Amino acid sequence: MKAVLPALARPLLEPHLPADLDVAWFASPAQANAGIADAEIAWVDMQPTALVADAIRHAGPRLRWVSTIYAGLDAFPLDLLRERGVLVTNGVGINAVAVAEYAVMGVLAAAKRFDRVVQAQARREWLADAPGKVELPGTRALVIGYGAIGRLIGDRLVGLGVEVTGVTRSGRDGTLAADAWRGRLPEFDWIVLAAPSTAETKAMIGAPELAAMKRSAWLVNIARGDMVDDAALLDALRSGAIGGAFLDPTDPEPLPADHPLWDAPDCMITMHLSGRSQTSMFRRAADLFLENLRAYREGRPMRNVADLAAGY
Repeated sequence: MKAVLPALARPLLEPHLPADLDVAWFASPAQANAGIADAEIAWVDMQPTALVADAIRHAGPRLRWVSTIYAGLDAFPLDLLRERGVLVTNGVGINAVAVAEYAVMGVLAAAKRFDRVVQAQARREWLADAPGKVELPGTRALVIGYGAIGRLIGDRLVGLGVEVTGVTRSGRDGTLAADAWRGRLPEFDWIVLAAPSTAETKAMIGAPELAAMKRSAWLVNIARGDMVDDAALLDALRSGAIGGAFLDPTDPEPLPADHPLWDAPDCMITMHLSGRSQTSMFRRAADLFLENLRAYREGRPMRNVADLAAGY
């Protein structure tokens, strides 16, 4: 049995791997592409994620399982993986706490307009009054995508006195179904995007959705940049149609220096750092891989098996 695995995780993995596992450790895209050619198991995460997709396209007929730390699989060649019957396990939960904390930080920063406080400090200007005076108790949040991360966001916002409504595809457990949230947009102060990126979620926040939001409402995106129509968002920010936007991901990434979002009013951009705002990602990813490797070899159910038809 052969596997291609990241050299970066070697110290965490190698002492716990079975002796009969033939491992090709990669430290470059070329090494990943070569190693996956005859591998049965592949963990080939790289940045940008287009490199992962390219590596998977170099896979030979022996490939049976792809493991990834990414929760979203939007960059993966899902049609190819489905056609070959390859199992994919994703990284749902690995960065959930860090990403949820970023979302809550976005809500708090917007409520208190902490961006303006930081800007005043950079100007060495002593503000005579607080630029943001929203208190969270009594406000309402719509969390679109109430999965592992969305529930953590909801729990933390509830703890701050926010009334939270979640959105899921099925409307399970008292959440709104995927076709029901748009009509409720005017009710909420915070619209939080935490859904996986699929064909159905691309540009899900466009001109009609932004127009339906309260003029004081903020959009908080910790999911994927392509869920928001940038042109419509720019129009809404420039016209004051919404309170503002807190954007962790953007589309594209990195955001070009001349992109108009950088200078958009009432917009905070955090360079997709949410998942990186912790130090335990690789430890958790390695533990998950080793747990799934044991289950794979023993024919037991594995954790975080992705639905390739759904895209996550």
